[in-house]
Amino acid sequence: MFGIGPWELMVVFAIILLLFGGKRLPEIATGLGSAIKNFKQATKEAAEDPEAKSLKEPPKTA
Repeated sequence: MFGIGPWELMVVFAIILLLFGGKRLPEIATGLGSAIKNFKQATKEAAEDPEAKSLKEPPKTA
């Protein structure tokens, strides 16, 4: 996984825990999860929107 071993992941998580504290981590995870959900929903809506597809194509000239 990106060349990161289990020990490196444990060090990263320990640093994050020290920086933000145990009480703040669930808030950060919830915010990150909702941001990812909103991003996926927006990309899905953009892919389904016929007007957005027409904006991607260059105008046809005669």
